[in-house]
Amino acid sequence: MSDIIRQETSERMSKIVSHNDIVYLCGQVGDNADQGIGPQTENMLAKVDALLAEAGSDRAHILSATLYIRDMKDFAGMNKVWDSWVPEGAAPARACVEARMARPDLLVEISVIAAKK
Repeated sequence: MSDIIRQETSERMSKIVSHNDIVYLCGQVGDNADQGIGPQTENMLAKVDALLAEAGSDRAHILSATLYIRDMKDFAGMNKVWDSWVPEGAAPARACVEARMARPDLLVEISVIAAKK
């Protein structure tokens, strides 16, 4: 049985948890909540890239992504950024739901499960 590895851990959560060559990321939001859906999605996905690299993975190894969007009116704008970010032929299983966010200025959040490289 392999060990569970927790990275960037606080009393509430770990940003990265790895087990059996699978990487789980905590929910990520953009640091630029004063901007629109496009910039927030770009910033959020850049954070996913950085965490995946830290865990020994990358966007081509994402198995599943769950996106939470504050208002479905922003679905097309979020998808425009998402579609250009996902490597061709490497689209993960994905769900997208409309959800109330932790703060009203947040428009999108993502939770990711990936395989290690």
